[in-house]
Amino acid sequence: MPTSVKIFDTTLRDGTQGEGISLSVEDKIKIARKLDELGVHYIEGGWPGSNSKDIEFFERARDMKFTNAKITAFGSTRRKDSLAADDINLNRLVESGAQVATIFGKSWDFHVTTAIQTTLEENLAMIYDSVLYLKSSGLEVIYDAEHFFDGYKNNPEYALQTIKKAQDAGADWIVLCDTNGGSLPGEITAIVTTVKQNITTPVGIHAHNDCELGVANSLAAVQAGAGQVQGTINGYGERCGNANLSSIIPNLQLKLGYSVISEEQLKSLTPVSRYISEIANMHMPINQPYVGNAAFAHKGGIHVSAILKDASTYEHTKPELVGNKQRVLVSELAGQSNVLVKAQELNLDFNKEHQKTKEVIEKIKDLEHQGYQFEGADATLELLLREAFEGLEEIFTLESFKMLVEKSANQSVVSEAIVKVKVHGETIYTAAEGNGPVNALDNALRKALIQYYPDIKNVHLSDYKVRVLDVKGATAGKVRVLMESTDFNTTWNTLGVSSNIIEASWYALVDSLRYALIGRKRVEPTNKDQQERLGLVNH
Repeated sequence: MPTSVKIFDTTLRDGTQGEGISLSVEDKIKIARKLDELGVHYIEGGWPGSNSKDIEFFERARDMKFTNAKITAFGSTRRKDSLAADDINLNRLVESGAQVATIFGKSWDFHVTTAIQTTLEENLAMIYDSVLYLKSSGLEVIYDAEHFFDGYKNNPEYALQTIKKAQDAGADWIVLCDTNGGSLPGEITAIVTTVKQNITTPVGIHAHNDCELGVANSLAAVQAGAGQVQGTINGYGERCGNANLSSIIPNLQLKLGYSVISEEQLKSLTPVSRYISEIANMHMPINQPYVGNAAFAHKGGIHVSAILKDASTYEHTKPELVGNKQRVLVSELAGQSNVLVKAQELNLDFNKEHQKTKEVIEKIKDLEHQGYQFEGADATLELLLREAFEGLEEIFTLESFKMLVEKSANQSVVSEAIVKVKVHGETIYTAAEGNGPVNALDNALRKALIQYYPDIKNVHLSDYKVRVLDVKGATAGKVRVLMESTDFNTTWNTLGVSSNIIEASWYALVDSLRYALIGRKRVEPTNKDQQERLGLVNH
């Protein structure tokens, strides 16, 4: 049985088949670098025979230096009734410059006769010829036995013949694919065990998540003797996705004791998973195991009281091992323990017996009753606690704002905000247009602040959500606005609640900018030239 497991990442190929995912060449290069830093062993860059984007990726990858990973090109076995040496797709794999070629072939007799409409004998020849040709071209060859488990269940003798042909041709790895994602862990264990008894070539597993068993099936295969796991970061992929490497890697290393990547690389798992979700423009589920924002979050007061004594009471592993962190959520369920832990995180002098502590807890519960939800807005909560226990610098105060929204026939909507704020004793009056009222408010407020806080140009709104709290109130109902902001080094969330969506958005926006600017150096605008550089003077 292997003591180490090789990780084969197909985020750039299989992952892009997921609905809503489209990566540019530059995106793929950025992700490939991150995957290499994480320590994965194979990075499948795409199918150089299918599109110009993948061809360009391999051209650029040739000049890149990878420390840990081998770049892999993907393709299929030769076409039926042809020669491997004449196959365009196989030759593009050879010409791609990749160190490794991964090709798939049919293992299920039903697919042979129905999908590619050839004989079982010709399919065996297609597998053998293709692997042999790529090996003779100097490539490491990984043979993906497509639909292997379904094929084995239907015709075990023929399924085994297909992978034996790949072995006879010199394949370096034979990867068993649960392409439809319908197998169960017990089936995976039994079939992988049988395969290991019939071939000597190292075996891998490629599982899909259609029954939400992609991770479980991958682990079962490894425990049965597989030495390579294929999957994608965050489980991206077609239909229900591929096996999720963000869970598989720590499960293999922390739970099963396999050597996968270094301890330091494992600590980068959470940042890498979140980075890739940003590049792919995909929402990161907060409850995703190991790497999700709520993976080590605690809300109930009894739970928090327990983790103060020993975190293992409610945590299955240390979040720091995978680059995540423990979070204590403060809500209507919170007791003193929750607020105490939050205060300790912020290094506040917080005595749970102090009257001010009880006042803060009551204020939090009252705000929650009004519709605030601090568990999703750490930045707003931090501002509230700091203001109660330390006092905060008043960066700016609102005197007034006005919104103008104009729609003319055959013209798009124009939104303009006029903001009057006081900054360090000086009244600033600004106006700005935007793509909608909230964006216009954001632009106008920034225009007032940037002359004093130039760093604000690096702060951006990355997400904006609105939830109606009073459904019966219809368009007059109370709403909660949640904003996510980033300066590309860190991310924070703020919220506002009001029966007016613009006012709720203003509260969230103000907290976002206050949080971003607290502790940042203030400057004094000195002359017109500086104001022009900051974009404060209209030409």
